[in-house]
Amino acid sequence: MPKATAPTRFKARLLRPAKPADADWLFFVLPQQASDALPTRSQASVDGTLEGQPFQATLDPDGKGGHWMKVEAELAQAAGVAAGATVAVQVAPVAEEPQPKVPADLEAALAAQPPARATWDDISAVARRDWILWVTSGKKAETRVKRIAVACDKLAKGQRRACCFDRSGMYSNSLCAPEPAE
Repeated sequence: MPKATAPTRFKARLLRPAKPADADWLFFVLPQQASDALPTRSQASVDGTLEGQPFQATLDPDGKGGHWMKVEAELAQAAGVAAGATVAVQVAPVAEEPQPKVPADLEAALAAQPPARATWDDISAVARRDWILWVTSGKKAETRVKRIAVACDKLAKGQRRACCFDRSGMYSNSLCAPEPAE
């Protein structure tokens, strides 16, 4: 099936995550047909609208071949929606991949290792996003610390990609949508 570059329209139910209990954000899982129209099973950056309110977001893989989207409180408020609402959504792949937000601990490690930073500065936004996803997808704090060290070592040696990482979560069961509170 060819991947869409035109907008994909669908309806989704807004859910509140079970964890953290004090989350001020919501989320929805894309219908499979909408996920299938995206160019990748891994993270996909999109321009879109939620109840007519424009946004740009990076959709996360749900580990089942689909995607889910975190809806920040500001977007929900601007769209006038709340948990439990069924919303009209439109998404299309971005024309140019946005630069990912680098976690502070990874940023500090890169700053401390100029050779790693040089490779980091030379790789694409998608490659950076993959490194960040690999670092942050570990479930334990010590795993994250170890992955940052490994990432910096590999980047310092010129490795441009987070090799052998299941970007979709389908094979490692490492990625999934949040559990809903309801």
